[in-house]
Amino acid sequence: MLIKMDIKPRQLEIIEVAGKLLTSSGISGLTIKNLANEMNFSEGAIYRHFKNKEEIILTLLRYLHENVQGIIGEIPKSGDFEKDFISLFGRLACYFKENPYYVVTVFSEGLMDENVRVSEKIMLLTGTLTEQVQSVIKEGQEQEMIINSLASEQIAQIIIPSFRYQMFKWKMSSFKSNIEQDVTSLTHTFIKLLKGSR
Repeated sequence: MLIKMDIKPRQLEIIEVAGKLLTSSGISGLTIKNLANEMNFSEGAIYRHFKNKEEIILTLLRYLHENVQGIIGEIPKSGDFEKDFISLFGRLACYFKENPYYVVTVFSEGLMDENVRVSEKIMLLTGTLTEQVQSVIKEGQEQEMIINSLASEQIAQIIIPSFRYQMFKWKMSSFKSNIEQDVTSLTHTFIKLLKGSR
């Protein structure tokens, strides 16, 4: 939908299945053998597209990061804090609803422990989300719509883990709960909190 990076259809198929395995079995379940079995491929067919498991994970994270950047870049700034805040998380929830097996990268500490390069990619993704939340929070503070007793960075550091936890609960429900509704409820809760005494 929002593909920017140069990725072949077969590679995309492989990273999607990799995300599914990460979700169902964790990092230990993501092996070339399991990928090949899941896709009815030979292991050699996987190696024709990726050198190893690390390259698959890094490609998945780059793909996800570029899609998230694309989502953020497409969100029109209305100049209204509430609308922009709700729109940001609403669009992210919609993306993950359409691509549920990428959600594991939002909260997977085990994935971060895989190696330094993987950890850096996850931190880059988290940093992109945090910067955007900070930007919207600053917008609300400049409009004097929300509290300014906390720095935008501090507020973002509270909001992002809450969003991750919502994704975690959705994953634990086997993606059966209404993630868009739950995220909308969460954003409205944060707006009420941020509109407290200022």
